[in-house]
Amino acid sequence: MLLNFFPSPALALYVGKTFLWRCLAMLAMLVLVLQMMDLLSEAGNVLAHPGNGNGELWRYVGLRMPQIISRFLPFSVLLGTLITLATLNTNSEVVAMKAGGLSAHQILAPLMLVAVVIAVVSFTFNERVVVRSTATLSAWQKVDYGPIPDEKGAKANIWVKDGDDLIRAGMIAGTGNAVVLRNVEIYDRHANSLISVIRAPRGRYAGNGWTLFDATSFDVVRGSSRKLGTIKFGENIRPDQLTLASVDPDSMSLWDLDEAIQTLSAAGRPVSALQGSLWHKITGPLSALLMPLLGSVAAFGIARSGKLFVRAVTGMALGFTFFVADNFALSMGNLGVYPPILAAWAPLVLFFLVGEAVLITTEE
Repeated sequence: MLLNFFPSPALALYVGKTFLWRCLAMLAMLVLVLQMMDLLSEAGNVLAHPGNGNGELWRYVGLRMPQIISRFLPFSVLLGTLITLATLNTNSEVVAMKAGGLSAHQILAPLMLVAVVIAVVSFTFNERVVVRSTATLSAWQKVDYGPIPDEKGAKANIWVKDGDDLIRAGMIAGTGNAVVLRNVEIYDRHANSLISVIRAPRGRYAGNGWTLFDATSFDVVRGSSRKLGTIKFGENIRPDQLTLASVDPDSMSLWDLDEAIQTLSAAGRPVSALQGSLWHKITGPLSALLMPLLGSVAAFGIARSGKLFVRAVTGMALGFTFFVADNFALSMGNLGVYPPILAAWAPLVLFFLVGEAVLITTEE
């Protein structure tokens, strides 16, 4: 069967290499333009923090670029497909391949093989690079591009509720019973009225509650402050309530997100939106496989008929329609309208069938 799809290794290598280089060129162009635009819009916020300079700008670029690569890699595959197939059609190479006995699926087979490699690389890149840069950038942005603790699993600006009281941790690091807190604020409320605000620079989990060090209290009614020293609070607050209070699926790997979903589900909290994001971590990279199929409309038909541009635009429209449908389905899944697995997989399956129908229809 493999020989049926690749009857000529030399031809498959030629088409595959051409397609790969076009995809990389489109990706480089998109990343360069979008990174420059993003930096221009965010540079003021980065430099607004005292002490930040060119080093912080380059740090922002290094953290933001993996996100841009991950998001626009499928677009680059779509553009690479259209340019490759349109060029082959214009040079009558598609006609020569069909005259040699190749079917439409055999012509697209090298592109599909390259797309499989791109999908695997994209998934690995997302899991190993993108989630880490997203987590670091998110924590950095929450402290207004100031210094953040160099600790594993650090999260910024976490809020939890303990009865009527509100607790805010400026920074949380660690997991399980080893969780440590930075810049803690406790808003002591009674009957929806704020009584006092307790602040502490650091705290940790003590097994049966939380211990704060060097705490001070500000009495809202009297307008006075006093030192409290070391105090305990939140006997009913578990460490996972803080570490999982704000679960960002974009900042977690597939396995970490699955573990967080199981923990939240065991605690009786809703997880349908996170389950949709979990499935989308798989279907997102797989969308690269659809692009050669959706863009195949540019490969077939007589180039001198003057309709090559129209077919290329049609292929681009099909690709962008898939991305719109994918985002719409994911949003519906987050709202609970669609089941998570349906929200993640339905656009992929639907547009695979659409691509096959378009390919069979336009081959002649």
